[in-house]
Amino acid sequence: MLIGSSFVSAQAPEGVVEIDAQPNTTTTFTGNLNTGEKMESLRWASNSSTACFPATQNPKFRGNHVLYVTEIPKYSNMEITVIPDDKNANFSIYAYQDGTTSNVYPPQLSSCVSCEAEHKWDYPKRGKTQDHTRSVKLNAINNPYRVVIGVV
Repeated sequence: MLIGSSFVSAQAPEGVVEIDAQPNTTTTFTGNLNTGEKMESLRWASNSSTACFPATQNPKFRGNHVLYVTEIPKYSNMEITVIPDDKNANFSIYAYQDGTTSNVYPPQLSSCVSCEAEHKWDYPKRGKTQDHTRSVKLNAINNPYRVVIGVV
């Protein structure tokens, strides 16, 4: 399940699900990891021009990747949350921003404006408790961006 607020403008390629989210709303979407595909190479994610997650975390992103695309308007914040039906499921999530006319997706992604990822923690974090949900936050200041969300 993904939650966010934004809008969609570009046509996504086959296999990438477009989310037609509207500003100042919560959009809920249901997906299935069985529809995704494994990515043999995750080098794109640890590239300094993308910096989604370090290569040491690659094992947490080795499952099927289901990709979603939407857009974040300028002067906006977006929070994307994955809530598995199974509370014992171990999902990971990443989301990156790039130009609204871009049509590049992992593993061909060589750079982006920003990227955030969340996965099961290796160690507890002081003052925080992790459950089965995973969330990332993005923001746009002076420009709208295309947002690609990967659920693994």
